[in-house]
Amino acid sequence: MWQQTELTLRPYPRGFHLITRDIEAALPELRGLKVGLLHVFIRHTSASLSLGENASPDVRRDFEQFFSDLVPESYPHYTHTDEGPDDMPAHLKAALLGPSLTLPVRAGRLHLGTWQGVYLCEHRDRGGARTLTLTLQGEE
Repeated sequence: MWQQTELTLRPYPRGFHLITRDIEAALPELRGLKVGLLHVFIRHTSASLSLGENASPDVRRDFEQFFSDLVPESYPHYTHTDEGPDDMPAHLKAALLGPSLTLPVRAGRLHLGTWQGVYLCEHRDRGGARTLTLTLQGEE
C-alpha cells in the first residue's frame, strides 16, 4: 500500500515545535498498517524537520538558542539579504538539519522511542504556513 498526502501546518513562530500529532492525524491510513515507513518532506528552504525530545519544552528552547548562536543573523558576509535579516540564516539552518525524515511504522503507529517526537524547525520570525508531503508505504 502506498498513500501520499499533503499537510499544511498553521504558521508557527521561530523555534522548534512538536508536530507528531498533526502528522498522525493527517494519516488515518497509518492505523491499518502492520509494518511500513513514513517519509515526511517539508517543501520549504527556511524551515526543516528533526526528531527530538518530546516531553520537555526546555529542550526545544535550547535547540533554538544553539542554532541561533551557531548561525547568527549578524554575520557580516551574507550577500543574500533581500528578504530580511532572518532569511539567509534560516536557509543555512534548514540545510544543516535537512528537509526530511523517514520514520518506521509498526502496528498502526509511528514506531518512535518513548521520548521522541517530530519537530517542525521554524527558522524565520514569521515563516507562514508550512506544507509537508507525507508518503506512507507499508503492509496492511
